[in-house]
Amino acid sequence: MNKQEVTFFWFRRDLRLDDNVGLFQALQSNYPVIPLFVFDDLILDSLPKNDSRVSFIYDSLSEINDKLHEIGSSLLVKKGKTAAVWESLIEEYDVKEVFFNKDYEPYAIERDTVICELLEVNKTVSYSFKDQVIFEEKEITKADGLAYTIYTPYKNKWLDKYRSKLPVEEFDTKARFFSFYKSDFIFPSLEAIGFEKSIIKVKPHNLKFVVDYQDIRDFPAIDKTSYLSPHLRFGTVSIRKLVNWAFRKNDVFLSELIWREFFMQILFSFPKVVTNNFKPAYDGIQWRNDEDDFKRWCSGTTGYPMVDAGMRQLNETGYMHNRVRMVVASFLCKHLLIQWQWGEAYFAEKLLDYEMSANVGNWQWAAGTGCDAAPYFRVFNPEIQQKKFDKDGAYIRKWIKEFDLGYGKPMVEHAMARDRAIATYKAGIVK
Repeated sequence: MNKQEVTFFWFRRDLRLDDNVGLFQALQSNYPVIPLFVFDDLILDSLPKNDSRVSFIYDSLSEINDKLHEIGSSLLVKKGKTAAVWESLIEEYDVKEVFFNKDYEPYAIERDTVICELLEVNKTVSYSFKDQVIFEEKEITKADGLAYTIYTPYKNKWLDKYRSKLPVEEFDTKARFFSFYKSDFIFPSLEAIGFEKSIIKVKPHNLKFVVDYQDIRDFPAIDKTSYLSPHLRFGTVSIRKLVNWAFRKNDVFLSELIWREFFMQILFSFPKVVTNNFKPAYDGIQWRNDEDDFKRWCSGTTGYPMVDAGMRQLNETGYMHNRVRMVVASFLCKHLLIQWQWGEAYFAEKLLDYEMSANVGNWQWAAGTGCDAAPYFRVFNPEIQQKKFDKDGAYIRKWIKEFDLGYGKPMVEHAMARDRAIATYKAGIVK
């Protein structure tokens, strides 16, 4: 029996039908296109059954499947070890081509190398495309071809290159939807994948406040953030559409999107930063790593209202305001002298918008161990941060219900902690 000749488009961090580069290219194929998503056991096995990000991925896939149903197609959803899934698909279909968009994290690069080798052995052609960034890998480099490790010159070159390409091309996939494979694949329940609905939800993104971003971004009580970050992480929005829009609307917001790509190219060029200090000179710092102190930080019971409100917001919602992220990260690394990897891992578990490059990059920035990081002697004073950015206590009262009943004593005195941190860094940094 002859097997059906098909092309696959493999969804990963690009959960949308609109302006999707790899999908656009796949739909030019001479073969019917099967859209595929694989729930990877190697990732899922380490997650709790009510993981909020899995729920968001599932809901996003369900929306894609509903749209495909309107044109007589559907999404093929598989679960298992990725290589085994592809082996079964090759067995079932005559797979002529596979299209996908690139991912730049270490595990993804390793996974994709294995899959492409498997496809090649089976005489299947694979194509990968840039989709989740404007500029990838080695497109923005110094004159010697090496990666930038300082943000400002990277940003300047990024902007020069972007301006030379205005507007960045967007890809209209809708005109080729007739190329989808006509199918009625059964869309699995979340329970069939081994998970359950999370009570923590990803909020819809909203750009209406971005025009005033520079004026409101540091005030956590003002609920006027874009909520874009989880959507960027999982690709439910197009970075090209977003950057083209931001370029016209707000330079400060655009700079934040460029920071995202800066940290992605740092991770790609220096994969050691996932677990190791970017600056080896900081390897000698003697961290306290007190487990009881860490538990108090995690639970939001440090006695510093700004820190505690941030951690409680994170634990209850999966979100934390960006200004507060800096405060809580600095507090863990500097006040408590707990190494950044502990905080990075906790954020990775809790954040709806967890993205390895940004999480590692920002934690190393806060700890002083990263590229273009805050200097080691910069120690945020949580009380001053509160007075500057939440002077009326609206943010704090939202997340600390008992605040007005008499709040607890700080677990560590700021002046002492600051002096201890600076002394410890001085002693540990290799000159």
